[in-house]
Amino acid sequence: MVGKRKNNPAGSTNSYRGDVLRVLGALKVATADQIQRIGAPHLSFRHADKEPPSKQKQARTASHTGALSDMRKHGLSENGGSTETGDSLRNQTTKGLQAASYELRRPAGEMGSTARGAGSSGASHPMSVNETVIALLRPKPNMARLTVDSPHVQAAAQAAVDSPDGIGTIASFWTEVSLPATGTWNAPGKGGAQADLVLTAPQDGVPLLFIEVDNCHETAEELADKLEKYARFFRRKVKDTDGKERPMWRTRWMVPTDPRADQPYPPVLLVFNRLGERNPNRTVPRLMELTRHLWQGERDEGGHHRYTRRSRSSWSG
Repeated sequence: MVGKRKNNPAGSTNSYRGDVLRVLGALKVATADQIQRIGAPHLSFRHADKEPPSKQKQARTASHTGALSDMRKHGLSENGGSTETGDSLRNQTTKGLQAASYELRRPAGEMGSTARGAGSSGASHPMSVNETVIALLRPKPNMARLTVDSPHVQAAAQAAVDSPDGIGTIASFWTEVSLPATGTWNAPGKGGAQADLVLTAPQDGVPLLFIEVDNCHETAEELADKLEKYARFFRRKVKDTDGKERPMWRTRWMVPTDPRADQPYPPVLLVFNRLGERNPNRTVPRLMELTRHLWQGERDEGGHHRYTRRSRSSWSG
């Protein structure tokens, strides 16, 4: 019948399978909880009254858990260990990444790895990266999917809809992106960086943003070394398809240019997740001191500061 949703063996529908493909295609490894919060946030409101919290979580993630079960039977996804709190981790197979490339409208060559083995040690860093994505997205519930729910459920969901918007969609994010200082995109050499996240959301005023997530385990010196590698990548130039030499990053990402203005490097956002023993309030001043040459502007003859070939760095914790 036209318009009828196709049900799969575990009871999932194609819409929930699509959620899984898109989220895992972008994040590579995630829990059913994270997939649900990004793909179908309305379910968080529908099941908010259930007690205890474990029952609430089980109810709101049931549809995506069923989708994951179906996809595993078809060789699209697999279990990838568990988090430190006991949640099952899921990742896609090579076949699953191929399917996700269609959902995300992303070239298969840019899909990255399957993240197999990421959960062998609890995946604390990938989980922090995922939570950073959710914080930036601020997923809004679809009110059309709550029309038969009780008034108080609809009111709570509407309050979330009316809250400030997030940035981009799940298709705006890439994870674990190699930034080669030598070699090629597909075969990076030594000395480059690997971005935890790359965000491209020009529709929201963020054409390109690189994001590093630190669980407060790294020293200021270690973080400074990462930013030096970013700068090395930003400085690298290669021949583009028209034979002209351009910054390598501009051959992959489109960022508006203004010949009359400064041409700074793309911004890098540092996100501190306070899990480790290091206090970011003490790390950041030392990091600023170590990387000042990468971001401080140069004063010109007119007394203005220019930021050409500088990267704007900021941090959040």
